[in-house]
Amino acid sequence: MDLPRQVIELGDLTLRRFDREADLPELDRVIEESLEHLRPWMSFVAGHSRSRTAEFLGRRHEAWEGGREFTYAIVLGGAIVGACQLFRREGAPENRRELGYWLHPAATGRGVATRAARALVDQAFRLPGVDHVEVVHDPANRASGAVPARLGFTELLRRPAERGGTAGTGEEQVWRLTRQEVAQAAWRLVDD
Repeated sequence: MDLPRQVIELGDLTLRRFDREADLPELDRVIEESLEHLRPWMSFVAGHSRSRTAEFLGRRHEAWEGGREFTYAIVLGGAIVGACQLFRREGAPENRRELGYWLHPAATGRGVATRAARALVDQAFRLPGVDHVEVVHDPANRASGAVPARLGFTELLRRPAERGGTAGTGEEQVWRLTRQEVAQAAWRLVDD
């Protein structure tokens, strides 16, 4: 089975597969410090607790090994500042992957999410059969929407939200980037 790289070095930024036990204290602290920042957009923060963070990390390990979801710690300056994920939503076609990301508020506005998302796009198109990648977010979350816009994604549609944060619009904005668009734009894949 082809799997994405476990560590992606991007200069001062590293994406790396989470280590269940070792990353628990730091990830839990980063989420705790980010609760107010994330609450409007991320439903997972509503029931935040250390035990739920531990469960999250345990499920990520199993999902990675099963080839379903690839979740990375976003590390800047040696510290975890967020997370990003490449996954196939349940029921989605085999040729589609989705990516998601969130950051500690101190790491926003510096291109970190854009660089992480670009690296995940690169990894998605290394997977056999994947021909498009999507980003889904609440349209009111302009910071999340700026990432796919900067990377050349096209806004595909808006649909009723499956679930969301507390300040959501009740809609999801869906962006798409195809393998062909990446080839035409002559993206340089992250080096092996």
